[in-house]
Amino acid sequence: MNFILTAVIVLGAIALVSAVILYVCSKKFAVKEDPRLGLVTETLPGANCGGCGFPGCSGLAGALVKAADSGSLEGLNCPVGGAEVMGKVADLLGMAISNSEAKIAVVRCNGTCELRPRIASYDGLRSCASMHSACAGETACGYGCLGCGDCVEACSFDAISMNPDTGLPEVDEEKCTGCGACVKACPRVIIELRKKGPKGRRVYVRCVNKDKGAVAMKACKAACIGCSKCFKECQFGAITIENNLSYIDPDKCRLCRKCVAVCPTNAIISTNFPEPKVKENAVAAEVKTAANNSGKEAEQ
Repeated sequence: MNFILTAVIVLGAIALVSAVILYVCSKKFAVKEDPRLGLVTETLPGANCGGCGFPGCSGLAGALVKAADSGSLEGLNCPVGGAEVMGKVADLLGMAISNSEAKIAVVRCNGTCELRPRIASYDGLRSCASMHSACAGETACGYGCLGCGDCVEACSFDAISMNPDTGLPEVDEEKCTGCGACVKACPRVIIELRKKGPKGRRVYVRCVNKDKGAVAMKACKAACIGCSKCFKECQFGAITIENNLSYIDPDKCRLCRKCVAVCPTNAIISTNFPEPKVKENAVAAEVKTAANNSGKEAEQ
């Protein structure tokens, strides 16, 4: 009986000492969490897409709280939530934010099946990353879309789909959040985040081929050949040519579309512009006028 009692007392003493040690350690090494962190995390959309540059929404929330303590949220943005979510976050943190223009993913390759014919057959792992790492491809263009749909798999918002007729990815502007996941997934960097533009209107070069003109045209009939016609036409300094490839700076472009008209290969694309009004044929207009005049004379 004494043995059992002794054991109980010893175990009780050990438990008491352990409890005291744990209590002291919990107080001494306690990590205090800013209550704002939880509020900001709940406000963010929870997509965890990485488009903000942080590993998930919790990472961005921590950066926002830390930035608020330093006095500025400059450079921090949630592409999925956009201005509405960032406005709520700024209110929670008692900060002001600058309005950033929305961005959208654009596919800078116009090498459709018709314009960029297949010259080989790839039998390996059906992945753009695998095909690119193997320096393989089914066309003569070493810069264009590989067509395996890695960007489609990377998109968490179902905003990209492969067009079976062209073999190219297409972006749904209504669903795209500008998170940039597709940009990271494309091994040939043919997808770019560009400013959405006023009324969704954009002008950009839909080609990334850096080969010389003759070589580029042999691989794809819609390739940029670096002819400089667009460069000479632009009055705003928005177009530069480097490595045989034209590029339009969205910050300088005035959307005049003069470059679109002079491009000999139709490599420059304009989107969401209204269709130009079709002018009546001069002869048809004269006939219509004559008919109207004769009608008036008959009434008189």
